[in-house]
Amino acid sequence: MTDTGADDTRIATLDVLRGVAVMGILTMNIVAFAMPEAAYANPRAFGGDTGADLAAYLVNFVLFDAKMRGLFSLLFGASALLVMDRAEARGANPDAAHYARMAWLFIFGLAHLYLLWWGDILHHYALIGLVLPLFRHWRARWLASVALLLLSVQFLLLAAVPLDIASLDAALAQGQAAPAAAIERRAAYEENFGAPPRRAIAAELAVYRGDYAGTLRHRLATHGDTPGSLLGYVGLETLAYMLIGMALLKAGMLQGAWRPSHYRRWAVIGFGIGVPGYAALGHYLVTMKFSAVAVALAVETLSLPLRLPMIMGWASLIILAAQRWHLLAGRVAAAGRMAFTNYLMTTLVCTTLFNGYGLGFYGQLSRAQLYAPVLLLWLLMLGASQPWLSRHAYGPMEWLWRSAARAKWQRWRT
Repeated sequence: MTDTGADDTRIATLDVLRGVAVMGILTMNIVAFAMPEAAYANPRAFGGDTGADLAAYLVNFVLFDAKMRGLFSLLFGASALLVMDRAEARGANPDAAHYARMAWLFIFGLAHLYLLWWGDILHHYALIGLVLPLFRHWRARWLASVALLLLSVQFLLLAAVPLDIASLDAALAQGQAAPAAAIERRAAYEENFGAPPRRAIAAELAVYRGDYAGTLRHRLATHGDTPGSLLGYVGLETLAYMLIGMALLKAGMLQGAWRPSHYRRWAVIGFGIGVPGYAALGHYLVTMKFSAVAVALAVETLSLPLRLPMIMGWASLIILAAQRWHLLAGRVAAAGRMAFTNYLMTTLVCTTLFNGYGLGFYGQLSRAQLYAPVLLLWLLMLGASQPWLSRHAYGPMEWLWRSAARAKWQRWRT
C-alpha cells in the first residue's frame, strides 16, 4: 500500500509490481473468503483434494501462496522509504509523516478486520511499519543482512510446530498416557493444519451462511486477538521483506534501473530454486495425504527459505514484462496505484458474494470453481482503475488515507 499521489513523481515499475501483487494475493484470499479457515492451508479440510481442485491447490502453492504476500510486504517497505524521503525533500518531518500514515492505516485495518473480514493484513503492516524509520539510512547490504537474519529466526520458530506435532503423534501412537493439555494442543493443531472435525466445519458454515450480526460476533470472538497473534506468528518475516524492499529500492532494482540481463538472471535463479523446491514439497504433501504434520512442515516451515528466491523471481519477471508490454503494464500500474482501494473492494465484493447476508455462496463452490470470480475481479481491477485515475488524482481509499494522514483534504480531481 502507498499513498504516494499524483503530485509526486511516480515510479512506474513500483506501480506495476503493486498491481500484480494486489491481483495475485487474491488467488489465495479467495479461499479464505469462500471456505472454512482450515481450507486455506489444507485442501483435505474442505474444498476438494482430488482432480481439478487438487491441481488448483498445487498451482497456487507452487506459484502464489505467500509469494504475493511477500511481494506486497516488500513493496510496502520500499514505498514507506520513498514517502519518508519525499516528505523530507518538501521540508516536512519524515518520521511524523510516516507515523501519521501508519496510525491511520492501523485504524483502517482494524475496521476492515473486525467489521468485514478476518484476513486483514493492513493493521499488521501498520504495526510492523512503526520500526521502519529506524532503518531508513542503512545501506542496502546491511538491510539485506538483517532481513536474512530475521528470516532465519522465523524459520526456527516455525520449525517448532511440526516438531511438536510429530512428538505428540509419536507419544499417542505408543499408547502413552498424555495429559489433557497435550491432547488439547494436538486437537488445536489438527484444526489449524489438518482436517477439523465435521461438526467444527458445519458450525463455521452455519455462521458464514447466516446474518451479518452472527458473522460479526464470531469474528470478534475468534479473531479478537489477531493483531497480537499475527505479529507473533509472521512479524519477523514481514519485517524482513519490508527491509529487503527498502534495500532493493536503494539498489535501483525496483525502479527498473538494472540491465535486462540482471533481471533475467534473477528470474532464472528465483524460479529455478523456488519452483522445483515447492514442487517437491507439493509432492510430499500429496504423498502424506495432507496430514497436519505434513502441512505444518511443508506449507509453514520448509517453504520459508524458498519464498525469497521466488519473490525475487516474480519481481524480476514482472519488471521485464512491463518493459515490453506497455499497454497491459499501464492497466496493471493503474490497479497498483489504487492497490488500497482494490484490496478493500475485493473484500466488499467477496463478502457480498459468499456470506449469508449477501448472495450466500459460502462453501458452495469447489476450490477450482473459485477462480471464475477471481478472473472477474481481475478484469474489474484492470478495467476500472485506469478510467478512474484519468479523472481523479487518487483512488477513493488512497485519497482518504492521504487526507487523514496530512490532516488536510487532498485534491480529488486531476
